Amino acid sequence: MRKIALFNQKGGVGKTTTAVNLGAALAAAGKETVLIDMDPQGNLSFHLGLESPKISRSVYDVLSRRQTLREALYPVADHLNVLPATPDLAGAEVELVQEADRELRLRQAAEASLPEGDYLILDCPPSLGLLTINALCLATEVIIPLQAHFLALQGMARLLETCSLVRRRLNPALRISGILFCQYESAPRLSGEVTGEVEQFLEKARGSDTPWADAVVLQTQIRRNIKLAEAPSFSQSIFAYAPNSAGAADYQVLAEEIMRMEKPAPAAPPAGSALAPLPGLAAAAPTRQT
Repeated sequence: MRKIALFNQKGGVGKTTTAVNLGAALAAAGKETVLIDMDPQGNLSFHLGLESPKISRSVYDVLSRRQTLREALYPVADHLNVLPATPDLAGAEVELVQEADRELRLRQAAEASLPEGDYLILDCPPSLGLLTINALCLATEVIIPLQAHFLALQGMARLLETCSLVRRRLNPALRISGILFCQYESAPRLSGEVTGEVEQFLEKARGSDTPWADAVVLQTQIRRNIKLAEAPSFSQSIFAYAPNSAGAADYQVLAEEIMRMEKPAPAAPPAGSALAPLPGLAAAAPTRQT
């Protein structure tokens, strides 16, 4: 099973939209898929019709060991199951802070009772806290949804450092497999400059022992599309709500690209090795011409 975390500490970049619609596309292709909502806001859960009053089990119950992961899953479509989140999840970070295995609770639950399948997709919260660390300890791949704005690069160094720390100390299998540009507008010159900057950064990392050494900028770009914003209010994926929209076309192509991606075994860094300095992407961004 491929375990993919959608991770960016910045909100509003398309993590939840991508988790829902990528998961729906994979399930429609016959792939057994599990979605895990790690955000106490529960936007992924709401998007698929699992609102707090309607659910009696959630990822909070799994982290607190009240239920197994398998028991807490909700089937929402053929081949698609969801582990939802509720506002109670916000208390998990406080409740687990004294626990020695606090970063590994989700991975332990998955090892004990995760059903067999093809894809596990984790929708991380927009933060670098304990919930995100739990997701990264379970995942083997990270896809970073990103907007093609220079300000969106500001937090990249911190994000990459977090992945490095998790791989070195907690999850040697973790790697960054791709950067996904969301809300993309192909016409503005700025989009091309930011895309090029990220591509150059990744190219310089080839052959290194960093988690992003094999990462690529995904060929699929999720275009800005109003139908993607409307779909959650109808508790539907884009394929159910607007199957002929540009958003549905983009996520269908993304799912096909993800299914084609190779999965090289990541080389774990030596135990106790120091982290390599991380470049500040935003500081290295080209000067805009006016």
